[in-house]
Amino acid sequence: MSDRADVVIIGAGLSGLVAACELIERGKRVILVDQEPRASLGGQAFWSLGGLFMIDTPEQRRMRIRDSVDLARQDWLGAAAFDRPEDFWPRAWAEAYLNFAAGEMRSWLHGLGMRWFPVVGWAERGGGLADGHGNSVPRFHVTWGTGPGVLDPFVKRVVAAEREGKVELLFRRRVTRLIGDDKGITGVEGEILAEDNIRRGQRSNRDVVGDFRIEGAVIVASGGIGGNQELVRRVWPVERLGSPPARMLSGVPHHVDGLMIGHAEAAGARPINGDRMWHYTEGIENWDPIWPNHGIRILPGPSSLWFDADGNRMPAPCLPGFDGLATLQHICKLGHSYSWFVTTQKIVKKEFALSGSEQNPDLTGRHIGLLLRSRLGRLAAPPVEAFKAKGRDFVVAETLDELVAGMNRIADRPLDLAHLRRQIEARDRELDNPFAKDAQIVALRQARGYLGDRFMRTARPHRILDAKAGPLIAVRLHILTRKILTRKSLGGLEADLNSQALGRSGALIPGLYACGEAAGFGGGGYHGCSALEGTFLGGCIFSGRNAGRAA
Repeated sequence: MSDRADVVIIGAGLSGLVAACELIERGKRVILVDQEPRASLGGQAFWSLGGLFMIDTPEQRRMRIRDSVDLARQDWLGAAAFDRPEDFWPRAWAEAYLNFAAGEMRSWLHGLGMRWFPVVGWAERGGGLADGHGNSVPRFHVTWGTGPGVLDPFVKRVVAAEREGKVELLFRRRVTRLIGDDKGITGVEGEILAEDNIRRGQRSNRDVVGDFRIEGAVIVASGGIGGNQELVRRVWPVERLGSPPARMLSGVPHHVDGLMIGHAEAAGARPINGDRMWHYTEGIENWDPIWPNHGIRILPGPSSLWFDADGNRMPAPCLPGFDGLATLQHICKLGHSYSWFVTTQKIVKKEFALSGSEQNPDLTGRHIGLLLRSRLGRLAAPPVEAFKAKGRDFVVAETLDELVAGMNRIADRPLDLAHLRRQIEARDRELDNPFAKDAQIVALRQARGYLGDRFMRTARPHRILDAKAGPLIAVRLHILTRKILTRKSLGGLEADLNSQALGRSGALIPGLYACGEAAGFGGGGYHGCSALEGTFLGGCIFSGRNAGRAA
């Protein structure tokens, strides 16, 4: 089988769809190929919470948040800590995205029909220094409709163009080789996989029933490596994190395999920053999994107490929602396989949310009545209550003695009740007056100064051992229990600001472009060493748009 197009896009996720929309608008003949069935159109963005990092928006101003591109740049560069010669293009992409996020991003997306939840979230609150890691102000704009809501305007445009014959979507096509010559990339070759009637996100077959070849310029929009444990281990930063785990939880479907990055490298492209990756420290096993080793992330507010596997309280900035990379490094360097939240029903009710569109039916379904009932009712949101009842990582008890006994039943390392009690009582004692030296107490009091946190993300400060706030709840959080919640690749194919791929010599490769997670969300790693959240989907949109306009 052979075909021809102006541009072949590899990957029908968010960045590939955005690129396709730009090309369709310019009247180009586009063929979009994806190894998964049509049911998975939209890729892993479908499963996301739909958060977007934007700067100085009406939503922020309504919440009395003063933001600016200068403040956002300070935060981004403090988190990125660009320190390598190959960070030239990633840094340029970071600057370009900041200008986009403070400029036309919101108005452009709003014009496409996108809307956002009015309460702006405060993710990755930082490590304690103004010029260090973290968001100085809330910037996490949750899209009304979550991940599917982000995809909607682009899916609709591509599907409409398909009906009109302006674009061809070929599913079950796995690219295995980029073809070209000294003058650049001129197309793709690959295998046709057998049809599969799986539901979105489930593992599909890899039975080969034919081959194909398509000529044209190529955009690699195939995603990262988070679903490929072998590749994650291969690039694991041993010096920073120690040895990788034997078994991992996965926050993305199995088809996020990273193989296309290797095929692009074989054709002369240059992957950079492969050891930079984003793994979450608050992973729990999904009691109702969709894909293999399916993990869910808890999105915590700032009040739960965080202990390592030996029962020692985590030091600042390793606090819930503050500095994900520092927390990952701390736990991994201890050599522990998990950590613990110890919290109360009062905190869980107000502060616990779960990542993923499927775990947030109120936001995903754009159902205001359900949102009010599930977020402001007596109990925690129904998906959280389901994990409390059915999740193997949750322990619920009326007393601390019973709680620690339950924790020890599922732990690999025994916890000492007296040691845990001393630390909790010391923390509780800090609430006796408005002054405190406990960094977490200071932080949660500041959090309640933000209207959005006070309204729905930060519980009124109270003693953990106050029976009226109970029951007590402990949650085992996976990082390295033989498991880690793998999520996003921060490195990828090096590319200029037009998303055109660079070769090993640093020269541009004619006919080859890269966007989305395959390009480290822009240029080969525009996050640098660490991310600020909301920048993953935003990077897919921005780099996909640039690729579609330039290809």
